[in-house]
Amino acid sequence: MDAAQQEATARARELQRSWYGEPLGALFRKLIEDLGLNQARLAGVLGLSAPMLSQLMSGQRAKIGNPAVVQRVQLLQDLAGQVADGSVSAAEATERMDEIRKSQGGSVLTNTGQTASGSGAPTVKRVVREIQSLLRSVSAAGDIIDAADSLAPTHPELAEFLRVYGAGRTSDAVAHYQAHQN
Repeated sequence: MDAAQQEATARARELQRSWYGEPLGALFRKLIEDLGLNQARLAGVLGLSAPMLSQLMSGQRAKIGNPAVVQRVQLLQDLAGQVADGSVSAAEATERMDEIRKSQGGSVLTNTGQTASGSGAPTVKRVVREIQSLLRSVSAAGDIIDAADSLAPTHPELAEFLRVYGAGRTSDAVAHYQAHQN
């Protein structure tokens, strides 16, 4: 790999970190390990081709272009957390992965019947990720920060919202969301 390719890969991974909270290679490797998948199975569940998954993991591509795939990634992350904490068995996880694969990536804000928790209500983390995904599908993190900076003098709360959800880490956005609930 020459210097230009290395620079392009590093830039793609940095964009992935700003859009998804971490480079997709690391995120996908965690899902593979936590859910006992291989790359081909992960690609199938997400609705990506194996070459596309490989390009995203290696940093040859920065962005997941399909919002439904982004939603499936979030659903798999939630599922991996449930497997890790023991609230979902391996058999149930396999069944849920099949459901995730078939899902069209509907909004958790309007389609609460398909929540990973099964409680009928989306988790705070899923709602936050939905907001993050929506903002990040509209604009890059740098542009969101620029917009927040423009709004800050007259609309500081809105500027904070854009910074936290548009360019911040999910954990910070969850804390912000919880602090602003009555």
